Amino acid sequence: MSVDPGASAPAPPSPLESLLAGLRRAPDVDDATLVAVDAADRHLLDAVAERVRQDPRARIAVLGDTHGALTLGLLALGAARVHVWQDSIVGREALQGNAGRAALEGFAVHDEAADAVRGASLVLARLPRALDALDELARVVAREAAPEVVLVAGGMIKHMSLGMNDVLKASFGRIDVSLARQKSRLLTAREPRSGVALREPERAHEAELGLEIVAAPGAFAGASLDIGTRALLAQRHRMPAWSTAIDLASGTGVVAALLARENPAGRVIATDVSAAAVRSTRLTAEANGVDVEARWADGLDGVPEGTADLILLNPPFHVGAAVHTGMARRLFTEAARVLRPGGELWCVFNSHLKYTPELERVIGSTRQVARDAKFTVTASRRR
Repeated sequence: MSVDPGASAPAPPSPLESLLAGLRRAPDVDDATLVAVDAADRHLLDAVAERVRQDPRARIAVLGDTHGALTLGLLALGAARVHVWQDSIVGREALQGNAGRAALEGFAVHDEAADAVRGASLVLARLPRALDALDELARVVAREAAPEVVLVAGGMIKHMSLGMNDVLKASFGRIDVSLARQKSRLLTAREPRSGVALREPERAHEAELGLEIVAAPGAFAGASLDIGTRALLAQRHRMPAWSTAIDLASGTGVVAALLARENPAGRVIATDVSAAAVRSTRLTAEANGVDVEARWADGLDGVPEGTADLILLNPPFHVGAAVHTGMARRLFTEAARVLRPGGELWCVFNSHLKYTPELERVIGSTRQVARDAKFTVTASRRR
């Protein structure tokens, strides 16, 4: 085969593209179909690249960076400093890991969104799926960022809704919508309104259980009892006695609060990857006058092996915005590690998912406790 001597070699990838190509997910789910960088990340970075180059020392904040693409991408574009807030601890771990592999510094991670955006003139955000979570972030930016702030929020179109525009309009005077690019779109908000108040947690009384539920913005199901958890709790009279119980993937902490109320002498631990969920769990426990150890953790990180008598789990089937069952399978493995021999995992899941063989393999003998067209409740005994 001949080679045209006049043909030019393909251009090498830019430093930004080289960086993005090397990013990895945290080990939340080991699956090559789930990527650390998507078209929305690239769309956001391209939209602000020139602004960053012109004023690299401006205060920049990033909200909801899933695996570090936005934060590290901004540094690769020349930003001197980036302030970051993430709801997901998995996202935080991915950012730290990717930064180490790329040998990039120059970012500060904050536990509160307000601290990240305070005084910022540019804010990049991944659009959260829940409108109440977006409303909270918009309010925080309008209150805490510089008056000239520009908020650029992006996401994949299939996860966006027209309601997002209305949410942003409540906190900003001008909203611009980008053209679609590779199935992603950007919403740009300017002119923050004065006097915007922060959202209060949502509160409701669950009459059937006699519990108060408190939900911070972005917590799954809000201040209501989702039907899967209701199906699981309907079987609690059949659960074994326990001294240490865990509400794994706790959400608003309804399960943890009920366990603590019904066994005040026992120890109840609740864990979730979402900071909003952990805040909600603590508020729900406080509202019901019970003691719960709420932990922001990836699975059961930090819980010693063989220490739990009972674990209750309504496993999530989303990894970020993607529908995926890999997270549930990883949580089964975590439960197997933490259960003592003879301890039990009680799990509820959509009946079509057919998790029982996996539970048998990972944990041990599994029996079906209840089943209908929508949900299955199982009990698995640690071998």
